[in-house]
Amino acid sequence: MSQDWKQWAAKLLPERFRRDRIVVPVVRLSGVIGAVSPLRTGMTLGGVAPQLARAFAMKRAPVVAILINSPGGSPVQSHQIFKRIRALAEEHKKEVVVAVEDVAASGGYMIALAGDVVIADQSSIVGSIGVVSAGFGFEKLIEKIGVERRVYTAGESKAMLDPFKPEKESDIQHLKSLQRDVHDMFIELVRSRRGERLADDPTLFSGAFWSGTRGLELGLVDRIGDLRSYLRGRFGDTMRMALIAPKRGVLARFGGGGAGGLASAAIAANMMEGALSTLEERALWSRFGL
Repeated sequence: MSQDWKQWAAKLLPERFRRDRIVVPVVRLSGVIGAVSPLRTGMTLGGVAPQLARAFAMKRAPVVAILINSPGGSPVQSHQIFKRIRALAEEHKKEVVVAVEDVAASGGYMIALAGDVVIADQSSIVGSIGVVSAGFGFEKLIEKIGVERRVYTAGESKAMLDPFKPEKESDIQHLKSLQRDVHDMFIELVRSRRGERLADDPTLFSGAFWSGTRGLELGLVDRIGDLRSYLRGRFGDTMRMALIAPKRGVLARFGGGGAGGLASAAIAANMMEGALSTLEERALWSRFGL
């Protein structure tokens, strides 16, 4: 077999199989984390796990890159995605490079902590290391329109924080206690991952958020820049990035897998809750000016 023929044949191979190319798999994690509405799910471990598995399974890849753009959301899903990335990194002995796009705040930053190197643009928004719970109170609304709320429970706290009933101070204190537990976990995670890189700043765990430039000063990120430039600086100009896109089935393309009549009934039944969830999702993004 001639050398010219080998070179020609090599060019026909996908880049990830070519020995003369370094290919870095890139997984893009974007959006609000967790359930957005009863009929729409945001970023979850179940949704992103296949992409992560495919990325880390690329044996010749020297690192796995993750692009993140998220204002946060569910702390449980955020922590599970973080843990899955770290478990795969240890299993496959891969370094993880995280690059922040517009924002990695709250749960989004929790996921970013999975990176051994965290890159951000100078205008990216990072941090918001805190816990927030938000909702609506409808007790005056139902009184105004003449609706009576009837709730029957076994257990005096089963209907805690019912949005159709006036708030109770004991319920609020219980919620704040739960928030403190989650916040303490978040703080410990930041300290364990960022270590001595963290600045001694009293506002670090206050829930405040910062630009990428300030995040670098605080030790929340490692460098200012973009993913492509960073990877080319490490691996040379022949480096190529391979986006690991989610696989979508036939039903997913049409927005769901249920029967039309059932889907229509569900949409009608959850219209108000879905609208409010959409407002909450927009509020998460708009909090950071996005």
